[in-house]
Amino acid sequence: MNGPVSTCLNRAFLVAIEDKKDVEAVSSLEELSLLLGNLGIKTVGTSLQKRQSPDPGSFIGSGKAEEVGVEAKTLDAGRLVVDGSLSPGQAANLGRITGLQVWDRPLVIMKIFEERAQTGEAKLQVELARCRYEIPFLKGLGLQMSRPGGGLGTRGPGETEFERHRRKLERRIREITRKIEMIRKRREGQRKQRLKTGLMSVALAGYTNSGKSTILRRLSGDRKLVVADKLFSTLDPYVRRVRLPCGYTALLTDTVGFIRNLPPALVTAFRATLEEVSSSDLLLLVADASSNRFEEDIAVVEEVLVSIGAGSIPRIVIMNKIDRLDEDEIRTRTAKAGRSGDTVIPVSALRGDNIDGLLVAIEEFLDFSRGKERYLNC
Repeated sequence: MNGPVSTCLNRAFLVAIEDKKDVEAVSSLEELSLLLGNLGIKTVGTSLQKRQSPDPGSFIGSGKAEEVGVEAKTLDAGRLVVDGSLSPGQAANLGRITGLQVWDRPLVIMKIFEERAQTGEAKLQVELARCRYEIPFLKGLGLQMSRPGGGLGTRGPGETEFERHRRKLERRIREITRKIEMIRKRREGQRKQRLKTGLMSVALAGYTNSGKSTILRRLSGDRKLVVADKLFSTLDPYVRRVRLPCGYTALLTDTVGFIRNLPPALVTAFRATLEEVSSSDLLLLVADASSNRFEEDIAVVEEVLVSIGAGSIPRIVIMNKIDRLDEDEIRTRTAKAGRSGDTVIPVSALRGDNIDGLLVAIEEFLDFSRGKERYLNC
């Protein structure tokens, strides 16, 4: 989404709309600023506009857009980032009115996924999401570029260019989808093979940067696992064996973290990866206990789990990073996380606090006493 570019593109001005029922608008803007920081883009200003719904023409309205454009340029910002999803028309109008390059939240998230993707599989999934995201904007560009070529019935040069790019994107989407379907079938075969061996599967699910990879490394003892304190550091599934107190083994899988307003195109593209979660016997829902938004984060993860068909899988809530809290805060936040009746285990994956208690809880949930025949070959 490119409008006329001015000033500094690594400095961004953020905008969002807020209605009377939206109590999370401020925290969502803070998170968007954090996302941009992971791309090396500094937030230099924000604007929160109170309105019932987005303006269909420019999301925040033309008057507000003019005001924001002036303020952003005063702050030497070259990029306007909207905390929401823009239509092609809204993006084009915002770029025209403000004279700034325009991004929306889904594009920011996809940009981070593109930076984090290391393996061929992750890169394919991110590219698929990006292609699907770009097609509507390409259509808008095509309409904008199309002009009569010389008389009735003729086709404008812009329309021809638009159709050429659209066919190219659609061809690439079909090609990537075929490759990802092959990956999905291979993973399905691997899961069936694990089932034959009697191994039960446990999947880590949680908000991005909640410490899932650190928990996997701690429970499996695999010190070679790379752990990074940054958003979406894990895009590919990692599977490791975990020895439980009874002596039997389970498989623990870590995969992509979730976030508010995760673009549907990314959820769809990562279907092969997320099936590792939806096919598990037990979920470990990981939350950052030190975050003031941990209850909201848990709610976001629950929504995504339902959307991928994993909402009914038994689960344990892990309150991670308790090393950052005092005893009273740990008790209070553990109680809040367990309001819905879930078993909640407070841990510090970094220090190893209460990891033994977590292993006991996993064992109890997998109910080995009724399924020992499945573990004779473990």
